Amino acid sequence: MADGGLTHTMESFTPGPDTAKTFRNSLGRFATGVTVVTARTANGPIGITANSFASVSLDPPLVLWSPAKASKRYDAFIAAQDFAIHVLGEDQMELCETFARPDHTFDGLDWADCDDGVPLLAGCLARFECRKYAEYEGGDHSIIVGRVKRASLREGAPLLFSSGQFGHFAPGH
Repeated sequence: MADGGLTHTMESFTPGPDTAKTFRNSLGRFATGVTVVTARTANGPIGITANSFASVSLDPPLVLWSPAKASKRYDAFIAAQDFAIHVLGEDQMELCETFARPDHTFDGLDWADCDDGVPLLAGCLARFECRKYAEYEGGDHSIIVGRVKRASLREGAPLLFSSGQFGHFAPGH
């Protein structure tokens, strides 16, 4: 057998209003890293937890993320020309939870503004300081592509999200 003798039963469906939960569950099978995206607004720093992050290009250096249009922070992030994407380490669950709340605050966090005024969070696994390169329509989200102006990284394991749960990476042998 082409599958090495293993059989797996899969449910097939057409995505639509009646299968929205099943479609969301299918997307959740793809494990992602967890990020916090930050920007500066006229009212101060803003941040949001997001797992819709991906690399796009090495030359030029481009990354993307996708804010939900239903988010109360959507307009602020769409307006931002400069932003930072922080990849969280497995030891940063508290930071993840802080920016997942709509009433988040930077109070008590270790952060500082970069030269462009974007708030940068300390201790993240990786960080990408970006200038907006392009913006695209993406259904109930927008797709924001950023040109990376500066990147930083440290050693450590990533915080992961899969099937509605947070976890960590367990290396194989």
